[in-house]
Amino acid sequence: MKVTYYVEVLSSWCHWVEPSWAELKQRYAGRAEFEWRIALMRHEDFPVSRAQCDWFYRRSGSTVMRSPLMLNSGWFEEARRGDYSSPNLVAEAARDFGFSDDTVRLAITRAALVEGRKVGDMAVAAAVASKACGVPAKKLRASAESAAVVARVQASTAEFHAHRITQRPAFVLEDAIGDKAVFSGLVRIEPLAATLDAMISDTAAYAAHAAHHGAAPKA
Repeated sequence: MKVTYYVEVLSSWCHWVEPSWAELKQRYAGRAEFEWRIALMRHEDFPVSRAQCDWFYRRSGSTVMRSPLMLNSGWFEEARRGDYSSPNLVAEAARDFGFSDDTVRLAITRAALVEGRKVGDMAVAAAVASKACGVPAKKLRASAESAAVVARVQASTAEFHAHRITQRPAFVLEDAIGDKAVFSGLVRIEPLAATLDAMISDTAAYAAHAAHHGAAPKA
């Protein structure tokens, strides 16, 4: 089993799904492979003002998730016109230094959505990441601005769109017998876990059948 999580570092819905993501990894450890990939939001997908951002946060946090935490819109900068690739590039760059887990991207997300830090600035994002992983900010920034990291983020974003989905978080579940399930925009663990259970069960049944009856006849 492989589970791929498509994430935008500044997405509030990706922030809300993180507990489910962590629980899935713990619950299915040893039975599934988990990986996150960046799926950049388009410039026009971002709020156009702090007031609009706060409206979205009240809807997602208070109304839907019933969270006592109100997310912080302080990261928003009107002058950026929706260009927030920097924190995502820094999160991706951390892979080059051995940090392919959730540590760095979660630190950047928290800095933005909880503390309101302006991580759209590459220097700020790199400083936050450096504190989280210990890699010098200058090295993280150089990697984040490299052609290789930019190409990886563009490629993973293109993969996301190739699934013909628009909402993040998104999850693609694939098993060894060729089945694939795609979830876009869901943050509750129940549908993800139920699908993983079904796919794992089917894969085990295929293996049991092959062990008992051998390979399929050629003709």
